Amino acid sequence: MSKSAPRQEADPARLIDERIRELGDWRGEMLARLRALIRQADPEVIEEWKWRGVPVWYHDGMICTGETYKSVVKMTFAKGAALDDPSGLFNSSLDGNTRRAIDFHEGEKINEAALKALIRAAVTLNAASSRR
Repeated sequence: MSKSAPRQEADPARLIDERIRELGDWRGEMLARLRALIRQADPEVIEEWKWRGVPVWYHDGMICTGETYKSVVKMTFAKGAALDDPSGLFNSSLDGNTRRAIDFHEGEKINEAALKALIRAAVTLNAASSRR
């Protein structure tokens, strides 16, 4: 295999499972909950593992990523700036022209209905963009 060829990774779902287990704290629990909500909102979602350890969810394009940091689990929506956010979930990366993110902190409750609506809106936006 040449250096420029992408290395085949293990099954993304398994790698995400491993990340959740290895975190072993509230961040793993939060990432697992966010993942479950993504799957509920879009049962056809495709999981990938990118950038040396970031879970990424796709449907007709990238929906969002799930990054884990020391004090936050960050859910970044690839086209978040183009999405309506009537519940005001976006609280990070608000200055860019494309992305928007939600930072989840320890002990924070998730507005599950609003988050699933945002995920479905992202899928709808991707589907509309892919038809052009």
